[in-house]
Amino acid sequence: MTTQSMPTPIQDALTSALQALGPNYLAVENESRGHGGYVPGKESHFKVIVVSGQFVGKRPVQRHQLVYGLAGDLLAPGGIHALSIHAYTPTEWQTVQVPNSPQCTGHRTP
Repeated sequence: MTTQSMPTPIQDALTSALQALGPNYLAVENESRGHGGYVPGKESHFKVIVVSGQFVGKRPVQRHQLVYGLAGDLLAPGGIHALSIHAYTPTEWQTVQVPNSPQCTGHRTP
């Protein structure tokens, strides 16, 4: 029996858009399953971990603005509802521990 994975058009588009940062490391995780109203294949809640030299000298809010700017239309209704951003410089990445995402208050275990 062959197992096919669900298509991930939003996750793939977000991953592609964030390549503009020239990341040393990039992880885009679909966390939709941990939120209320989840249905298989839903793409609404994401966690982004990105390490880029473009973040050097930028405050966290400026780093987030860069990510939001690249996410663009993916943040429109019917797209990404929540985006958790963990943006680090290469130097910070050497010592950082990325925090776990909190559980959504509306979460129900499927």
